[in-house]
Amino acid sequence: MKTTCLRYVCLGVVTALTVTALSACGGSGADSDGAPVVGVDYPRSDTDFWQSYIKYTPRFAKELGLELKTTNSRNDVDKLASNAQVFIIHGVKGVAMAPQNTAAIAPVLQQLAAQKIPVVTLDTRPDTGDVYMVVRADNRAYGEKACRFLGTKLGGEGKVVMLEGDLASINGRDRTEGFNACMKHNYPKIKVFGEATNWDGAVAAEKLQTALTAHPDIKGVYMQSSLALSGTLQVLKQQGLLVGPKDKKHVFVVSNDGIPRELKGIAEGKIDATVSQPADLYAKYALQYLKAAIEGKTFKPGRTDHNSTVVKVRDGLLEDQLSAPLVTADGGTYGGVASLKSDDTSLWGNNLG
Repeated sequence: MKTTCLRYVCLGVVTALTVTALSACGGSGADSDGAPVVGVDYPRSDTDFWQSYIKYTPRFAKELGLELKTTNSRNDVDKLASNAQVFIIHGVKGVAMAPQNTAAIAPVLQQLAAQKIPVVTLDTRPDTGDVYMVVRADNRAYGEKACRFLGTKLGGEGKVVMLEGDLASINGRDRTEGFNACMKHNYPKIKVFGEATNWDGAVAAEKLQTALTAHPDIKGVYMQSSLALSGTLQVLKQQGLLVGPKDKKHVFVVSNDGIPRELKGIAEGKIDATVSQPADLYAKYALQYLKAAIEGKTFKPGRTDHNSTVVKVRDGLLEDQLSAPLVTADGGTYGGVASLKSDDTSLWGNNLG
């Protein structure tokens, strides 16, 4: 199995006729060994989570007998659109992508559909448009699990700040809505301060600093992504709040991703919990569904053979909702939500190797 990394190429405006002609020149969509060629666009490579996903992808491609052509859209929907044109030119048989702006991806999906190239999205789900399969965990459940943990630790009272992602992303919206709905229903005496960060660690740190200055009695932080981890710990340290969980000044912190640094932070008492987003399974099942699409297979809603559930999101759109466990130091149950211990060997963050 060979992996070809395609740099971002600015192709300008390409007409449908031109694209068709270029696709015809792009080959048969199989390498010299007959392995199907698929395109994988990496959404970014500046976070531990996505670096881990990038590491897993060629490993599973090899297991599945697929050749990869890869691009990196660097969190830019315009670059993703151009990268899709590159895939079309090279005649790939399918494309896996994780569009970070889920509201703006529909035209790209239409272009690929016009070339009869199946698409699997992972981590995110397009707001409009059809894809072969979405591979994603239940992001509303991420927010609810964080809520249950913080609500239990705070005894149902106090103040927490939620460092939101980007509300142009279905993930940011789902995590925010899940957290807020859970707090309103189960812990109405907890005041939530929502701070939009656009998935930017520096912005998250600044917003947290401002929130703590205005409300020094904040006792909980929910980070919707691990990209806010370093900044959050630095701000807490500067405020004299980076203390052990038995100290009265301790601020309870829940993160989201399950990267090795989070698991280590839980073991060291620097943060308290995370929700382990399955970077390994995103790579595995995105590629597995692409192979199934190439082979002409179809799927229906229901339980899978890999401990997940395929749900119908809307007409023409199925989503395989993978497991994403709450992770804590003690592996306890919080507000009815069971957790795994941070050293559990089943967690991908403990098995990068």
